This record gives sequence, structure tokens and C-alpha cells, in this order.
Amino acid sequence: MTDLASPLPVTDDVPLRRRLARFFTAWPPATLAALAWIGLMLVVAFGADWLAPYSFTAFDLKARLNPPVLMGGIWPHPLGSDELGRDVLSRLIMSVRMSLLIAFFGTLIASTLGTSLGILAAHFRGRVEAVVLVLIDFQASMPFMIIALSVLAFFGNSLPLFVILMGFHSWERYARIARGLTLSANEQGYAAAVRQLGARGGRIYGRHVLPNIASTLIVSMTLTFPEIILLESGLSFLGLGVQPPLTSLGNMVGYGREYLTRAPWIMLAPSAVIVLTTLSISILGDWLRDRLDPTLR
Repeated sequence: MTDLASPLPVTDDVPLRRRLARFFTAWPPATLAALAWIGLMLVVAFGADWLAPYSFTAFDLKARLNPPVLMGGIWPHPLGSDELGRDVLSRLIMSVRMSLLIAFFGTLIASTLGTSLGILAAHFRGRVEAVVLVLIDFQASMPFMIIALSVLAFFGNSLPLFVILMGFHSWERYARIARGLTLSANEQGYAAAVRQLGARGGRIYGRHVLPNIASTLIVSMTLTFPEIILLESGLSFLGLGVQPPLTSLGNMVGYGREYLTRAPWIMLAPSAVIVLTTLSISILGDWLRDRLDPTLR
């Protein structure tokens, strides 16, 4: 007969504590905060049309230079308004989308171009490798900002051209990494074994070599992404980036510099987003490097 007065069994929470400890060991607080911020930026970018309270081009001269709520402003404009009465929050949301799109496609173009050239150089060797190495040295020796200013001044500015131009930033980094890792993979047993079985070059590099070097390339992408955000911001700040009526983070900073003493919130809001986004991606890149690089384990 069961004793009803006996206390109920107490569950052991040691396994739960161990799981929590392992979770926070695998995901440091700084990395979790970085992931949370990146996730927030992705939500803002994908849902910009629904999250923006106003049109980013709508202006109201009666509400110009309203301060944010924390500085005594009104709730219809929680981050204040700019010199034309445009809502800073709405423009910030659309700017996040534009800057992230430029950085994403720029990083994608750079990684694809550099990786392809690096693999071609490692496969053909000889003259092809020499030409690729000359292009890499030329790209590395020229300040990219000067190249970007020259191209935009000569060909004019359009959004597709600007995105393609951002894609030529840091492609030589991927080419160097892909070439070195591909040469190393060709000397290892698995690539030679597949080659002896009759596999062609495309299958060898696409199915066997590229998956083995992808981790290093992904870490490099986390370095290029914030660099392109900063480069886009700098060019837009100079008036050579995203052109009105479109807006970006650098574009907002460029307009806000003229009102820095009277309305600093116009420039501070996009500046804070730039700093937090680039810092979060850099922290995530450091964590990925520690997790994916076998030499650091």
C-alpha cells in the first residue's frame, strides 16, 4: 500500500543544468547578442514594407526637425523627423533593407568570383595561374576606394552598377584562399582517389574539394560583409552611393551631418545601426572561425 503522506519524488535538475551550461559554453553571451541583433536586422529588412509607419519619401514641413521621444518629441515620430519632416524611423527601416541587400549581393559576387578564379588557377596552373596571380596583386595594390570613385565618376551612378562594384571588393581574398586550399586538397588522398576513378574536374571540385574548403570561405564572408557595409556607407556619405529618392544608412548619415548640432538624431540613428551591425557580424565571424577551424581546437 502506498504511503500517501510520503513526499513526491523530486526531479533531478542536474541534467538540465548541464545542458544549460553546455548551451552557454557553445554559444557565448556576446555571440547570442550578435545573433539576436542580426536576426532583428533580417526581420526589419524582410518586413520593411509592413514595419515602416510612413512612406520613407513622405514629408511634412510642419513636423520638420522634431526630436525623438526620449528627447521630448512626439510618439508619431519616435526617432524624430529630418529637415523635410520625413520620419526617421521609416527611413531607417528602408535604409537597413537597402544596405543589407547591397552588402549581401556584393559579398555573394566577391566570394563567387574569387573562389572560381582561385580554383581555376589551382587546376590549370601555368599561364592561367600566372594571370590570376597578377590580377590578385593588382587588386591588392590599388586602394579600392580610389577605384570605386573613378568608376562612379566615369560611368555615372546606378544601383546595379553600384552593387556590381561592391562585388569587386575583396575578391582577391577569396581567390588566394581558394587557390591555396585547392592546391592542398589536390595533394590529399581523397581528391586523387576520385580523380583515379574517372571523375571530371567539375565533379571533383564541386562535390569534394569545395565542401571541404567551404568553412574557411564562410568565415571570410563574415569579414567581407561588414567591410562592404562600411564602404557603401562611406561612398553614400560622399554622395556617390545610393542616390535619392532611395535611401541607405550611409545616405542618412550624409544628410544628417549638416544638422549635427541642431538635430543630431538624424545622423546618430543610422550610425548606431552601422556600428552594431558590423560589430555583430564580426563577433559571429570570430565565433565561426573558432568553431570551424580545426587548427584552433
